[in-house]
Amino acid sequence: MTVQETVDRYLQIWNQRDAAARRAGVNALFTETCKYTDPLAAVAGRDGIDGFIAAVQQQFAGVRFVLAGGVDSHHDVARFTWHARAEGRDEPVAIGFDVAVLDGGRIQQVVGFLDKAPA
Repeated sequence: MTVQETVDRYLQIWNQRDAAARRAGVNALFTETCKYTDPLAAVAGRDGIDGFIAAVQQQFAGVRFVLAGGVDSHHDVARFTWHARAEGRDEPVAIGFDVAVLDGGRIQQVVGFLDKAPA
């Protein structure tokens, strides 16, 4: 899997509303010892990541995460910007910048930054 495909799958997981399908995606894409940190959360393991994504989906129902620009990568690190878009709104409700550390094509760690936080 290319780095671009990994990032695309990562964003698909954030958009997956079916709990079982989302968890299957997390299990397939993230390592067992994965970590996720952003200004709103610091979680570890697949359970932590899946639970955090589910909570964000519940709080911001209908929001979809899309890649905003290209993916820049070298070695085992990728960085990319995403927008959280809500139907009927021109401007993103949130804008973020994530750095993902990969291990054998799977995500070991994500460190996220919020350029625009949701209201």
